[in-house]
Amino acid sequence: MRLNAPRVPDPADAPALRWGILGPGWIADELTTSLRRTKQEVVAVGSRSSERASAFAARHGIDPAHAHGSYEALVADDLVDVVYVATPHSEHHEHALLAIAAGRHVLVEKAFTATAAQARAVVDAARAADVFCMEAMWTRFLPHVDVIRDALERGVLGEVLAVHADHGQNLWPVGPRRLADPRLAGGALLDLGIYPLSFAHLVLGELELRSVDGELTPEGVDEWVVATLAAAGSPGSRPRLAHVSTSMGVRTPTTASVCGTWARLDVDGDFYAPSQVRLVGNDGMVLGAWGRAAGTDHGGLRYQAAELARRVTAGEKESPLMPLDDSIHLMELMDAIRARL
Repeated sequence: MRLNAPRVPDPADAPALRWGILGPGWIADELTTSLRRTKQEVVAVGSRSSERASAFAARHGIDPAHAHGSYEALVADDLVDVVYVATPHSEHHEHALLAIAAGRHVLVEKAFTATAAQARAVVDAARAADVFCMEAMWTRFLPHVDVIRDALERGVLGEVLAVHADHGQNLWPVGPRRLADPRLAGGALLDLGIYPLSFAHLVLGELELRSVDGELTPEGVDEWVVATLAAAGSPGSRPRLAHVSTSMGVRTPTTASVCGTWARLDVDGDFYAPSQVRLVGNDGMVLGAWGRAAGTDHGGLRYQAAELARRVTAGEKESPLMPLDDSIHLMELMDAIRARL
C-alpha cells in the first residue's frame, strides 16, 4: 500500500482567460492574488460602491476604466470572459443569473446558493445559455485531494466504510454580522459546513441523511451542526457512513479521515486547504505521506481557476471534478439538515 503523487496539472500551464470580479471582498482579494501565479488575467471588478471597486483595482493593477460601480456594468464589460461571483452566498443566485444572462462563464463561490431551488435555477440557466458554470469548492481541485482520489480509485484502503470531517471557526458572536442574520442565509452550515459535507460526498458519492443534532442562535441560524449520512444504496448490513460537524462558535481541528477495512487516510487541519495526507495501517503505523504541514494557504485557489480555464478552452460547460448536479445535491442535503434543526 502506498500513496502516489498527485496528477494535477500545473495551474501556470492553463490557458489564459480574462476574469471579472463581482464583489471585491476578502476572498476576491485572495483569488486575485493567487491568479498572479498563473496566466489568468483579472481585468475588471464590479461593486455596488465605485470607491470599493476603484480601491480593489488599484490594489491589483486593474485598469481604472474597468472598475465598475455596479454589477450590471461588470457583466456587460466585453473584456470579461469569466465572472467570479464573490458576494455572500445569500446573493449568489441573483448575481450568477446576472452574469449568465450576459453570456459570461461563471465561477460561483461556495456555498453555491442559499437553497437547492436557487441552485437548480442557476444550473438550468447556465445550461440553457450554454455557458460554463462551477461552484468554487476549491478543495476538490487541490493536489492532496487528488492523492486521496487516486488512493480510493486503486482500493488502497480496502472497503471504505466511514468518513469523518469537521470544520469549526470562532466567528460568532464576534465575527461577520452576515453569519448571524437569517435574512442573509447566516449560520455555520452554509459558510463552513459545506466543506466537510462536500468532502464526504467526494468520498462516498450521493448521500442520504440519517440524523442531525445542533443548536440555533437566538437569531435563529445554526451555531453548530452534527450530522450522520450514509452513501445512497449502502447495504443495510454494512452501511458506508459519514460523520460531519461544523461550528461557528469554536475553532475545531478541521481535520478529515477516510476509513477502510485495510487502512485509513488522515488529512491534517485545515483539511480543505493545501495539507498533508497520511496513510495509516490498522496497527496505527504510518505507511506513507504526501503534502506539507498544516496551514491555510489560499494560493491554492489557483487550481480551481486553472481547471475552469482548461474546461472552457476545451468547449466544456462543467467540470467532472465538481459537477453541477453535485452542487445541487449538496444544497438539497443542507436544506434537509436545516429543516430538521
